[in-house]
Amino acid sequence: MRYRHFLKLLLAGAVALPAFATSVLANPLVLFDLQTGKILEHQDAFKRWYPASLTKLMTAYVTFRAIAAGEVQLDSPIKVTKHSAGEPPSKMGFKPGSVMRLDNALKMMLVKSANDIAMAVGENVGGSQAAFAERMNAEARRLGMTGTHFVNPNGLYSPDQYTTARDLALLVMAIRSEFPQYAPWFSIEGLAVGKKAISNYNLLIGRYPGADGMKTGFVCPSGFNMIGSATRNGRTLVAVVLGEKSAVSRAETAARLLDQGFDAPATGSTTIAALPSYGDTFSANDMNDEICKKKTKAEQSEAPPAVAAKDVPKSPYQQKLDHVPTLVAVGLGGATGPTPKAMLDEAGQEFADVPLPTWRPDRPAPAGATVVGSAAVQGDQPVKAAKN
Repeated sequence: MRYRHFLKLLLAGAVALPAFATSVLANPLVLFDLQTGKILEHQDAFKRWYPASLTKLMTAYVTFRAIAAGEVQLDSPIKVTKHSAGEPPSKMGFKPGSVMRLDNALKMMLVKSANDIAMAVGENVGGSQAAFAERMNAEARRLGMTGTHFVNPNGLYSPDQYTTARDLALLVMAIRSEFPQYAPWFSIEGLAVGKKAISNYNLLIGRYPGADGMKTGFVCPSGFNMIGSATRNGRTLVAVVLGEKSAVSRAETAARLLDQGFDAPATGSTTIAALPSYGDTFSANDMNDEICKKKTKAEQSEAPPAVAAKDVPKSPYQQKLDHVPTLVAVGLGGATGPTPKAMLDEAGQEFADVPLPTWRPDRPAPAGATVVGSAAVQGDQPVKAAKN
């Protein structure tokens, strides 16, 4: 009876058997060929998941399209607003009013995964967080990302911000095919900010042969997410891995998938776009207790631990690079381009960055008003989930 039920689900496309016999994985994943879109392996590809900083890939995509549309230029000024400066770590920590070039801001967002910079990019390119989120969702709909919804540009936790492994694969294909000129930004080994060196959280970069992207993400409810890509002999494979237990294990899982993909013949007929929906597509998996409860702050971080667990060999993705990393210099200043159009009024004047008005504390707020400044929230993000 159980066998017949399993066979029925399999024929309906509701169960994804691993393409590689050695894979024993519990969380959502997709492995696919970037050029063809053909899937080599997938599991729970339509399961709703919190994207964490993988969100910043959509922030980059919306910004790339804004550049192409002439709304903004790479040397346009991105100003740190009061709101963006208040976003929790990971962050650059620039003061409100600081100005940088858009290209530098994007590199800090993608390599450092800086939440304050991602918010500043969203606010400057979109005009406000809400307006930018609308653009993110519009692009998601256009790309066919049917299981995705955004509320902020940096990926800090919100129950209303979610995606799927399959949708993220669609986004990766769009970025890499439409904007190949920005591909080198996703494989930067590290940033130089003055005398400070900042390493990429993507542990495949500089360690896995052929690694060339793309992004990591972490909040307690999501666990450790990763999209890793690599190119060998002209063939690019991408692994989307969600909900791993640590920064090291997500790198190991992505590397194992990529290894198996490169070792296998280029087979497979189903593409990312054509994959039929299956499984539970509505309930999001919350890993907060498993990932962060009773864990130290060091364990609640994208940075890999410096010391391996006792009696466990140190992972190759926990080792220091075997070469001097190539650092890209970024920082403030140099923004000589035009102000983003979203930051200009009808007269062409730049909007002032003024604090949002708050309701008087001695009187009840009117119906529908948003109360800001509470100690219990940071923006629209719960404090307990603020780590990224």
